[in-house]
Amino acid sequence: MEYKQMQYEALICEQQDSVALVTLNRPDKRNALSRLLRDEIVACLGELESSEDVHAIVLTGAGVSFCAGFDLSEFQTGDMEEIFTHATSYHHKVHNCSKPIVAAVNGNAMAGGMDLAAMCDLRIAAVDSMFGQPQVKMGIEAAYDLMSTVLPGPLARELCLTGRPMNANEALSVHFVNEVVEADQLLEHAHRVAETIAASGYAMKPSFLQTQPDLFS
Repeated sequence: MEYKQMQYEALICEQQDSVALVTLNRPDKRNALSRLLRDEIVACLGELESSEDVHAIVLTGAGVSFCAGFDLSEFQTGDMEEIFTHATSYHHKVHNCSKPIVAAVNGNAMAGGMDLAAMCDLRIAAVDSMFGQPQVKMGIEAAYDLMSTVLPGPLARELCLTGRPMNANEALSVHFVNEVVEADQLLEHAHRVAETIAASGYAMKPSFLQTQPDLFS
């Protein structure tokens, strides 16, 4: 697949016909969500929303992980109130993106990385992927309100209270992910799904936004 590329520092945004591929590009940090990366996700999604040519988006991570969650170095050096205000703005943008997003989850999607996948419309996972909220073991709150919209209530509470991981097969069995595929087939399969959406169902997304709870207002 050949994509037309748009320039960012911490992510790669490419377009092929009516499908955009957004790749979190901090592989040495397991694609941890630094402020720069969050800002660029917001900017990139805004650009794609305004494009009449893009009808669906595939979101994935570079390297061996989808996303390790927020960059914890910010918690050590930044103003916590400002960090959470900024994080709310980022979450609101992703959760309310007007274009359908297919998460192609490679490797681990932990803490804010699991949240990011949860905010996408569909989730396709590599067979070796893992999900979880391990930050609760460090005293950092999990996004239970979000998890309870995509997981059965008792399981959402369990993961948010214990921080235990959930593998791809369990994620499929509880319908957190839509499909599980071999790692070397992940992007190609996610692109095909996005192409199907781009050809027909993408117009449904605004209707979904009208009915989903606004968790990050």
